[in-house]
Amino acid sequence: MTQHSPDLSRRRMLFGGVAVGAGVLLAGCTSNESSPTTAQTKAAATGVNNEPGKKVVIGFSAPADDHGWIAAITNNAKAQAGAYSDVELKPVAAGADPAAQRAALSTLVSQKPDVIVVLPHDGKELNAFGLEAMTAGIPVINLDRAFPDARAYRLQIKGDNYGMGVAAATYIIAQLKAKGVSNPVIGEIPGIDALELTQERTKGFNDTLAASGFKVANRRPAEFTVDSGQQAATGLFQALPKIDAIWNHDDDQGVGVMAAINQSGRKEFFMVGGAGSKKAMEDIQADNTVLKATVTYSPSMASSAISLARLIGQGKGMSDLVELQVPKEIVLASETITKENASNYLKLGF
Repeated sequence: MTQHSPDLSRRRMLFGGVAVGAGVLLAGCTSNESSPTTAQTKAAATGVNNEPGKKVVIGFSAPADDHGWIAAITNNAKAQAGAYSDVELKPVAAGADPAAQRAALSTLVSQKPDVIVVLPHDGKELNAFGLEAMTAGIPVINLDRAFPDARAYRLQIKGDNYGMGVAAATYIIAQLKAKGVSNPVIGEIPGIDALELTQERTKGFNDTLAASGFKVANRRPAEFTVDSGQQAATGLFQALPKIDAIWNHDDDQGVGVMAAINQSGRKEFFMVGGAGSKKAMEDIQADNTVLKATVTYSPSMASSAISLARLIGQGKGMSDLVELQVPKEIVLASETITKENASNYLKLGF
């Protein structure tokens, strides 16, 4: 997730956000307690890169894990670090906002870890930290919410937000054409509109729909929380008496969207989710709701960040690449999960 809203209380957490409202919604929420699977946190079983080497101290910071996706980021990072005997992880609290995280990270810099992995509250506001650490000779891995200055990070790993929109629209277009719907009514429930990642997702969605002559009929932003998802969906249903398809950007806020669907009795449409929660995958696999697909934005990127931080700290490159160094940027492709392939992806669900 590239950027984060300055108003954290409004957000309660990016990449989804689970600020739970009515108790009825609790059962559907992604658990923040679940442990990462072996597929999410794995070290190569063989090869020179997996052999214990120089000890690497990795500093780590991510926002509070009060949301399923963020919880998975932190859990994956800790579990992956534990898979290596030569890695010591030093997590620092991110605090409630960018300023608090900046202060904590400055303290971490003074402790001189070998590498720092950070998922910032806000990439733009934490860019100065990245420059500070890099200037001090500490490689920074910028996770998810991008620092705008390439000098502020040694490696940037993020999901393909534009690609999420492309993937969601591509699936919707194919389904509508298969049904013979030529002038569809399409709804969209994004996350926080102020975020760059939300804007990128919507652009990918709109660009792809437009290429087929389709467009969004009504768009109701939520805030990556269950409550806001329910409110946004309710507003969408009031605005559109008939709907053919909906893209909801985030599976955690999708719990609220599904609650609104059940309350309204509206089921004349199909829906695509986003991020790839385990609950969403299970619903898709069961095929007993309007949710028919979700497009991935996997928190397993945190596991990869730890593995690559270790290699950077040991001066190694990636064993399958010819180059001697870890790349500068990695963008993870967004994949489409349907009933046909959900069983393959369940192990990666958060």
